[in-house]
Amino acid sequence: MDHNIANIRYDYRLKGLHEADLDPDPLKQFRLWFDEVLEADIFEANAMLLSTVSEGRPTGRIVLLKDLDERGFSFFTNYDSKKGQEIGQNPQVALTFFWKELERQVRIEGKIEKTSEEESSEYFAVRPRGSQIGAWASAQSEVIPNREFLEAKTSELEARFEGQPVPRPPHWGGYRVMPDYVEFWQGRPSRLHDRLAYTKVGGEWRIERLSP
Repeated sequence: MDHNIANIRYDYRLKGLHEADLDPDPLKQFRLWFDEVLEADIFEANAMLLSTVSEGRPTGRIVLLKDLDERGFSFFTNYDSKKGQEIGQNPQVALTFFWKELERQVRIEGKIEKTSEEESSEYFAVRPRGSQIGAWASAQSEVIPNREFLEAKTSELEARFEGQPVPRPPHWGGYRVMPDYVEFWQGRPSRLHDRLAYTKVGGEWRIERLSP
């Protein structure tokens, strides 16, 4: 087996992407692609890279898309986490989806804001009970002494909420990314990929083809 990283390559040949194929609204176009992803039964289809910036230093992590509407892309997390603190300092973020099975990538840039209390509570109520307890047990991104500390905290909370619904923690809720730039990438042979970008200009979307 060849373990030379430089020799890893793949020639994309599944499909092309043409301007005539695109919906004028990038959120509707994303929905069309995402429906194809779901039909393809791709594992963790809603996994996306969230990139934030704090004091000029970028960081990234995978989060899960939980809602999509005409306003933007929503996910839920601990507001006191590292990403929550960075979002508080700089609300400009980026999302990246990569579905290798369909040879597609989508890049999204825009401003982020918290979802409403009602939206956060509504989603929290349908989470598995273990995940609800976990939202209370984990002081996300903070240093802990060991695994046993986390397990003891979880057991304590399970006893505390036994026989009753788990309320949403005040430090936990949703964010919505409202895009002003969305780029659709379709892999093509010889690295001559299709890249079509939507940029919001004066409230309208402009579509341009980018060189690969």
